[in-house]
Amino acid sequence: MTRDRMTDLLVARLLRDHGKSKHHWRRAIGDLRLYSRDTHAHCNWNATPTGSVRDVALIEALLDDLRMAHPILSA
Repeated sequence: MTRDRMTDLLVARLLRDHGKSKHHWRRAIGDLRLYSRDTHAHCNWNATPTGSVRDVALIEALLDDLRMAHPILSA
């Protein structure tokens, strides 16, 4: 799974489950950061969502779920 595909997946799920727009969710998710697999062997990516408390909570919950299925991303 690549960083771009993960962002697309996050946006699609949030849009399907909570509405709003693709632009809204992309802006709220922000850029996914990748870390070296040498130092982050179990999960090499993270996001720092922004927006309302509700939006951040929705994104964080989805991030937690998707980290279990896709712990390692590539550029």
